[in-house]
Amino acid sequence: MKLNKSLVVVTGGANGIGRTLAERFSEEGAKVVVADTDYEKAIEVAESIDGLGLFCDVSVEKSVKNLVAQIESKLGTIDLFCSNAGVIFEQLGNATSAENIHWQKSWDVNVMAHVYAARACLPAMIRKGKGYFLQVISAAGLLSQIGNAAYSTSKHASVGFAESLLISHADEGIKVSVVCPQFVATSMIGLSNSEVDSFPEDIITASEVADTVVKGLKKEDFLILPHSEVKQHFLKKANDYQRWLSGMNKIKQRALNTHGDLTIKSIIKSL
Repeated sequence: MKLNKSLVVVTGGANGIGRTLAERFSEEGAKVVVADTDYEKAIEVAESIDGLGLFCDVSVEKSVKNLVAQIESKLGTIDLFCSNAGVIFEQLGNATSAENIHWQKSWDVNVMAHVYAARACLPAMIRKGKGYFLQVISAAGLLSQIGNAAYSTSKHASVGFAESLLISHADEGIKVSVVCPQFVATSMIGLSNSEVDSFPEDIITASEVADTVVKGLKKEDFLILPHSEVKQHFLKKANDYQRWLSGMNKIKQRALNTHGDLTIKSIIKSL
């Protein structure tokens, strides 16, 4: 895909990976719409890249519909819809210990937001004969996140929807890519760029994610992996599922024995 002169939407674009993607897409020559629940920050980011800032709560279908309708009426058919917004909640205890409200929010934001975006954008894209959905998911959608069942489950589901979206609409000119990074220095998981050097093998910056995404979009790869090692882990999982599960359990035990918890930082240090 050529980003130059394309119309791109980035949800969750006010901060973190979303902001970095919006800035990078603009550098590539795209007209970028920054959408976020933090409306003021979305406008701030949009103004810095000569884009358009709009409010959107991706967990609410009406809000996504309104977002797409505003864009289509003002700027035309969307070329690339980047569903980047996501949520993660701390899980204390066992795999079922997360509260129902957190399970539901994980489902609404991490899964249904992709469905709402596709439902809103597909009609115009199909009429035009082309369109692109970029879904920022997580390596947890392929490998699971230790200590967070709601996050891993919803991310697996979002990968499944992306596959179905491409299979169903590839013949109509629709393209799909999923981005599955492992650990990225963002406030979402309590990590900053200054901490990257402390975990050189496992943490990358949002800018590095954006670089990989742009390369993947140009090749129109379905699976975009900012961490190259994720592919090897994914293949190991497929080749020997039982051994992979045992290995993940060992990492969990190592984190608990060494650090006493299953926070993301503890897990990284236990890999």
